[in-house]
Amino acid sequence: MSTASTERNRRFVRRLLPVAGGSLVAAAGALVAVGCFLGLYVRPTSDDWCAAWKSRDLGVLGITHDFYATQNGRITNAFLSGLVYGDGFAGTKVLPTVIVVAFTVGLVLLGIVFLRCLGARPPVLLLVAAALAVQAVIYYGGTRSYQVLLWAPATISHTVPSVIGVWALLLGIWTVRRPRDALRTAGFAAAFLIGFAIGTLSESFSLVSGLLAACVGLLAVPRLKLARTWRPFTWCLLWCSGVVCGLVVLTTSPGARWRRAQQPPKESVLSAAELRGTYEDWLHMWDTVTGQWAYLGAAAVGVLLGLGAGLAAPVPAPGQRESGPAVPRKALVALLLLPVLVVVLGSFAVVVGLRSGYGPTGWTYARTWTNYLVPMELALCAYGVLLGLWARRFTAGRGAASWALPAGIVVTAGLALASLAVLVPGVKQLTTATVTRSVAWDAQNSRIRTGAAAGAADLGYRPMHIGNLAEPFFTSDYRRDWVAACVSAWYGIERIHRL
Repeated sequence: MSTASTERNRRFVRRLLPVAGGSLVAAAGALVAVGCFLGLYVRPTSDDWCAAWKSRDLGVLGITHDFYATQNGRITNAFLSGLVYGDGFAGTKVLPTVIVVAFTVGLVLLGIVFLRCLGARPPVLLLVAAALAVQAVIYYGGTRSYQVLLWAPATISHTVPSVIGVWALLLGIWTVRRPRDALRTAGFAAAFLIGFAIGTLSESFSLVSGLLAACVGLLAVPRLKLARTWRPFTWCLLWCSGVVCGLVVLTTSPGARWRRAQQPPKESVLSAAELRGTYEDWLHMWDTVTGQWAYLGAAAVGVLLGLGAGLAAPVPAPGQRESGPAVPRKALVALLLLPVLVVVLGSFAVVVGLRSGYGPTGWTYARTWTNYLVPMELALCAYGVLLGLWARRFTAGRGAASWALPAGIVVTAGLALASLAVLVPGVKQLTTATVTRSVAWDAQNSRIRTGAAAGAADLGYRPMHIGNLAEPFFTSDYRRDWVAACVSAWYGIERIHRL
């Protein structure tokens, strides 16, 4: 290919990439923006009622102590719930937007670090597209979209931890690169403290993040030549120590002991029958996950990101081998396989925890799958980036046809858009259900408040189900109806009856 032809092709690709990236930003951004907009129409259900009245009557510290002493031991979870519900239900309306903004910025910054480590210039537009596309499939690709993004108790327990994890990873990278000073010491201290907070926030994410940190720490031993100093190992060790300490505080709390007593395990988790049941549940869960091919959109947008970043990376001449760090092949293979190991073992650990807490049907609590689906989607995107960089350098280094790179950009962008299009019907149903319920809930709320202000002690309530969540009268025994009790406590009346 002549020099002039190569330059024309390069200019065409540089014009094509913004179009592809802009289309993805518009499509994925629209889907994610719908979730933020629906936050305005979120109304309480299930655990919302209990968290709201406890935050109002007990305060942030009061609900934190209540969780530790009588509920489940998740003190960080309770503290965040106290902040979210501190002003009634206003916090639940803005929480989805806070999650999206924090997640997007964190993923973009993490992508910049990742691409720079690969020797490529980060294309910001494509990074934003990748961050939004990954979030879109995480929020809407599963079977519990309402719980993953809009229901505050679930987002605090299973979505917010992933956001914290991304920012903690950025903090870890910044810490190990700092010179010896007080800020680096503060970064190491923060690793332990954040790990402790995660340990008392979400058991599921604690297992996944602890597994990831332990594996990275082992690979970061300087002897393997993936790290030059002991700083990465130290940071991972402190994170794991914090997580373990947090889990110890959680599991030994009076609240956690009470919760375990409600459903005592029939057999040990290590028994043959229990292990077989856990394995079957794990297969059922993955059968559901792999049935949604929209998750592959993360890999497609990753390839597009790699192709775009590869334009700014140095391309070796034909026949010339790329220079790279003198890292043993086995260590590189282990590093590449690390995400697969974390996702597989992490998902199994999540099922073990669910089966221990909820019995044989525990695997169906799909809101908890977010704890390993986020690493899975990020891994797919990262593998896509590596494939895109390799494809770009392969075609450039061998003088491939001028249409190869533009065709690759069009195909990967098309696949990513197709994966987002699959989510549209579900988002439409979610929008209709959320908005319709908010209108009916507001009317009922006004009626109940009017009756309570008039001194009524027993008022009628019509259950309004959404997102497969519990509502009052989920059981025929009113004494066991904790949702109805929390609704009554919120309105300041003695009891409610079904309309």
